[in-house]
Amino acid sequence: MKAIALTGMPGSGKTIIAKIASELGIPVFSCGDAVREAALERGLQPTSTVLGRLMFELRESEGPAAVVNRVVSKMRRSRPPGEAVLVEGIRSLAEVEELKASFKVSIMAVHSSPSTRFKRLKSRGRSDDPRDIEEFHLRDRRELEVGIGEVIALADIMVVNEGSLTEFKADVEGELRRWLKDEC
Repeated sequence: MKAIALTGMPGSGKTIIAKIASELGIPVFSCGDAVREAALERGLQPTSTVLGRLMFELRESEGPAAVVNRVVSKMRRSRPPGEAVLVEGIRSLAEVEELKASFKVSIMAVHSSPSTRFKRLKSRGRSDDPRDIEEFHLRDRRELEVGIGEVIALADIMVVNEGSLTEFKADVEGELRRWLKDEC
């Protein structure tokens, strides 16, 4: 069983990568969706502040790999054994290690500059996107506090998302196809 642990700062392009993976037939599971589901279960509004606080609460009460444990549990219930998967939104080495307990893991990181990411997040319109630059910086610091920088530093595959969407999609598709071929 193999998995890509996809990481990157908010607005870097993880959702686009997940969509491309899905189009290639790779099942996608999202850590962010797991936190959003936990918020809905608790009747909480899925704002950036609420989701960030909840992410820390889950890790404090259930351990540092709490979010990915929820994702792995969902994966076991919904996918055939032996199938390659992509886990989007990995934020810590504890989550990587938890995935490695069940899968052969390759880390894919996507990078975009802070100014590019802020513009994307402002235009995206999701409820947890920052309203201003201060909130953007707070969110980045929160992500770094969890350990996302360490995961990015250990990436097996690195893609940069600063050019055109067409170029980015072509780069990502090529990397995913190589991974499927090399890892199968």
